[in-house]
Amino acid sequence: MGCCFSRPDLLPREITLNSIPVTDEPNLRSREISPPSKQRRVSHKYEKIYVAIYDYEARSKDDLTIHVGDLLTIVDDSQGDWWLAKHCQTHVQGYVPALYVTPHDGLDVNQWFHKNIARKDAERLLLNSTNTRGTFLVRTSENSPGKVFVLKSQHLEYLSSGPFSLSVRDHDEQRGPHVKHYKIQFTDQKLGYYIALRRTFPSLEELVNYYKSTDGLCCRLTRPCPRTKPSTYTISKDVWEVSRGSILLLQRLGQGMFGEVWAGKWQNKVDVAIKTMKPGTMSTQAFLEEANIMKKLRHDKLVQLIAVCTEPKDEPIYIITELMCNGSLLDYLRQGAGKELKLPALIDMATQIASGMAYLEQQRYIHRDLAARNILVGENGVVKIADFGLARIINEDIYEARPEAKFPIKWTAPEAALRGRFTIKSDVWSFGVLLYELITHGQVPYPGMSNRDVLEQTQRGYRMPRHESCPEEIYRYMLRCWDASPESRPTFEHLHAFFDDYTTSTGPQYQSQN
Repeated sequence: MGCCFSRPDLLPREITLNSIPVTDEPNLRSREISPPSKQRRVSHKYEKIYVAIYDYEARSKDDLTIHVGDLLTIVDDSQGDWWLAKHCQTHVQGYVPALYVTPHDGLDVNQWFHKNIARKDAERLLLNSTNTRGTFLVRTSENSPGKVFVLKSQHLEYLSSGPFSLSVRDHDEQRGPHVKHYKIQFTDQKLGYYIALRRTFPSLEELVNYYKSTDGLCCRLTRPCPRTKPSTYTISKDVWEVSRGSILLLQRLGQGMFGEVWAGKWQNKVDVAIKTMKPGTMSTQAFLEEANIMKKLRHDKLVQLIAVCTEPKDEPIYIITELMCNGSLLDYLRQGAGKELKLPALIDMATQIASGMAYLEQQRYIHRDLAARNILVGENGVVKIADFGLARIINEDIYEARPEAKFPIKWTAPEAALRGRFTIKSDVWSFGVLLYELITHGQVPYPGMSNRDVLEQTQRGYRMPRHESCPEEIYRYMLRCWDASPESRPTFEHLHAFFDDYTTSTGPQYQSQN
């Protein structure tokens, strides 16, 4: 028997339990799990068994190719984002992304378990056109944080949080494709898990299997919703500077203030985006400082930098990031599938952007060029913030702009445009303009006004009027973003909470079992 899944959604646990020595320590799982980079453990006599939850093809001679369901022992996890693993079947050793493996005895081995994914993210995944009625996932409920208790899986017991939520794709003639959510409650070891108290289950796996074969929900569960493979934090272990010959430029995606953006490949294996620097735009050192900043920023709503190319010195520098398949949000809204997006989807994008900006706010970074052209669109309506070309880490609350610096007037707060004083609050102003771009599907802000007119009129208190498609409540927040006093503008943390609540209140509520 091999090391791969015999069923599409569950690892055959008897392989790991009967044939592999495991540690005597209990597997304790809690709601807050430290990221792999913060865990430090070098191998001991008895290794803990992990399972691959994503495919990974080796990108260098030191890497290990793994497939979903492969069993591994972790030899060394002291290298942060990349762990040295040994394949249980082939006994080959190599490095794998830490995010791509999980302990064999946890819920993550079930392909239907999406752990801490938010409800809106679950809906975004389930409503992908490749999914059909009955596609489902189980996630940790957002509404009941902090509860920790012993969970009973098929073979082991461990700590986790709850309750959980079951999200299911449904369809009817009136509403079309939509998602329904069910709360999975847990009482005690005797009763276990249930959606309706009249039928309880000792494990989540048994609950899921029951509703695959029995009515009682909106429809029978059919197949697990595929998980989105996370981007690696670097292109490969210890690979930061890559050779120019390893990069293949395939398609130009756009041109910005500092250069062109291309879709391409690294080593003919890895899909990447490549940003080139225009000669003379900024010093090489300044560009590398930008790259070092991006490398340290890690959030699922920020485009991840994975490598740079700075040699030879007389050639344009390449900055290499994950590839977002649908290009810039501005083009997507004007020319792509985004032209047909309705208000809930647009507000969901605003929520995602506010989430990423709240992270930058927490990290004391300033974007300075927040606009739809610098937001990239991936699959399933996912958007991420890009182009940190003007971002700088700051020790004080204010970053002083260089006199010769260029910036787009219609997106720039008055105190930044007139006095060159950029703060996170000037980013909030820009976010308000970005909201206008979203609501209008990419229209140019301040229509009919020149840059000079915009500067003069905003100083006198002029604000763009409410667009006919913009709800009053959203417009009130746009006006708050454009408050003349930077200190009076909301924080991104507050903006994210508002838009997240807005989408939740207008979205589907929890269902009861039939």
